[in-house]
Amino acid sequence: MGLFGKKEEGGFMDAIRCDEQEYLVWKWRPSGEANSSKKENAIRYGSNLRVKDGELAVFVYQQKDGSMQDFIVGPYDQTIKTANFPILSSIVGLAFGGASPFQAEIYFINLSGNNQQKFGIPYFDVFDPRFLDFAVPIAARGTITFNITDYKSFIKLNRLINFELEDLNKQIKDAVTKYVKGIVANIPTDNGIPVLQMERKLLDINDLISAKLKARLEADFGVNMKGFDMAAIEVDKESQGYAELRKVTAEQTTKTTVAQTDVNIKNLNDMQGINAQNMEETLRIQREEAQRAQKLQTETNFIGVHALNQQTEVLKTGAESLGNMGNMDMGGGGGGMNPAGMMTGMMMGGAMGNQMAGMMNNMGQNMNQQQNTPPPPPQIQYSISVNGQTTGPFNLQQLQQMVQNGQLQQNVHVWKQGMAAWEIAGNVQELASLFAVIPPPPPPPVV
Repeated sequence: MGLFGKKEEGGFMDAIRCDEQEYLVWKWRPSGEANSSKKENAIRYGSNLRVKDGELAVFVYQQKDGSMQDFIVGPYDQTIKTANFPILSSIVGLAFGGASPFQAEIYFINLSGNNQQKFGIPYFDVFDPRFLDFAVPIAARGTITFNITDYKSFIKLNRLINFELEDLNKQIKDAVTKYVKGIVANIPTDNGIPVLQMERKLLDINDLISAKLKARLEADFGVNMKGFDMAAIEVDKESQGYAELRKVTAEQTTKTTVAQTDVNIKNLNDMQGINAQNMEETLRIQREEAQRAQKLQTETNFIGVHALNQQTEVLKTGAESLGNMGNMDMGGGGGGMNPAGMMTGMMMGGAMGNQMAGMMNNMGQNMNQQQNTPPPPPQIQYSISVNGQTTGPFNLQQLQQMVQNGQLQQNVHVWKQGMAAWEIAGNVQELASLFAVIPPPPPPPVV
């Protein structure tokens, strides 16, 4: 990219234009002048000014109270007239027949062009916040691309009198170096990226720097950062700090892994202990419920016997009373035997006897049935453990279903109340029948 080009059109009444192909800021000089001078800056009215589309011409007038500027945005191709230059008109007033020169520096600013700068930062120390005793040297390199969009802000921050683009590029490069170095040095602390992982976190670091650098360049230099490309972050792997940090990090990782393993084992043991306690408590509740049901049945039997005894006594008393009906005075006088009362007593006594016999027979049958009914067989229940997760308990019917669904296999650990430790299901004789090979269905008949 050209810095400040030269023109061959000498003398007054020049055609003022920029013929450079690639530039960001370019100063117009007539007659091949190399250095700024009053002669060079003497511009006559009537000179032709040509500003291309995407270009800006800035006329800088140096006055006692500071410099002032006229801005001509392209496309523009006309002779210089005070009507088109508000600042110039207020400075010179009426020209001497339009032939008097005025002093001004003319700069062309490329509003559509880009300027690209490479940067390289030599090794500087970066510290991991966990291990501040070990300094790791890190270098960085990349490219920054910027342009000018807000030209008034750019001109305000960069004095155009005797402006040199090379100086601007150097200032921007120094600023980029300072900003990048500062951001990279603080990334382990501010963003939690370990020093030993910074090389493989290049894209993340690139985005972090780009976000912060764009605002700084706009505020400090008035330029718009179009792109930032961090090409490489290089760690000095031959340095002592790098070797020591790798060693202490590996030791720390090993300790953390061992500690985590111990925690996992403890959690597994605790879980198995809790499951065992839950199983024991469940069985205890089941035993108590069975004992309570047996006690309730016994009490029910006792109540039935007591009710039978009570009814027997009632019937006995009734029988005795009926038996005395033979001696009752039926109104015939005297206290002799009463045949009618005797017959009535015998008939009623027989009926009550039959009723009592039936009650005794039913009660005896109920008691014999309850005594001859065996207690329900004990419920066999197993818990299973898969990948450290314990579920259950399950009865044999549920386990059989799980075997058929492929949820329970012979290499799965099982446990039930009374076992000293977990055992592989295939080694438990009580469960062997669950894994018996089921023969395939018979082949279809041959037609």
